[in-house]
Formats: sequence, C-alpha cells, structure tokens
Amino acid sequence: MNKYEVLYVIDPNVEDEPRKELIERFAGIVTTNGGMVDKTDEWGKRRLAYPIDFKNEGYYVLTHISAAPEFPRELERNFQINDLVMRYLVTRIEE
Repeated sequence: MNKYEVLYVIDPNVEDEPRKELIERFAGIVTTNGGMVDKTDEWGKRRLAYPIDFKNEGYYVLTHISAAPEFPRELERNFQINDLVMRYLVTRIEE
C-alpha cells in the first residue's frame, strides 16, 4: 500500500452538519476500497489564492491515507462528481 496526502477544498457556504457528512463520506470511500485513513485535519475556512466560481474562501481538509496504487483515480472521480468540492489534490508521499 502507498501513502497519499489528499487536500480538498469544500464550498464555504455548506453548513456544519452536511460538511461533516461529506468528510465522513470520503473517508468511507477510502475504507470500503481497502484503504486506511491515517489522519484527517480540518484547516477550516481560508482565503483562496484566486477566486473560484466568484468565491474568495474555501473550507480546507487535509487527509493522510494508505491505499492501493489504483485507488487515487477512484477518489478523484468522486471529487469530480461532487458539486460541493471546489478543488482537490492527491499526492503520493515517498517513504
């Protein structure tokens, strides 16, 4: 299994409860595909470097996961089809 760092930005207008459900949903996708969530850090609302869809802020979430090499493609597919995720980045961590 490889280690990955997943950073995604959620729409800042989402309420607390739906945002927590969304974060749990992505963690659930990792575990159902045979991976492990090592750590999740919610950075909170931060100013974006440039406006995205006329929004200047986003809610940042950083997650460290361990998963098979094929898994990042599935996770990225789920990020793309979710309208609440503004941007995402999945990076493999070299050991």
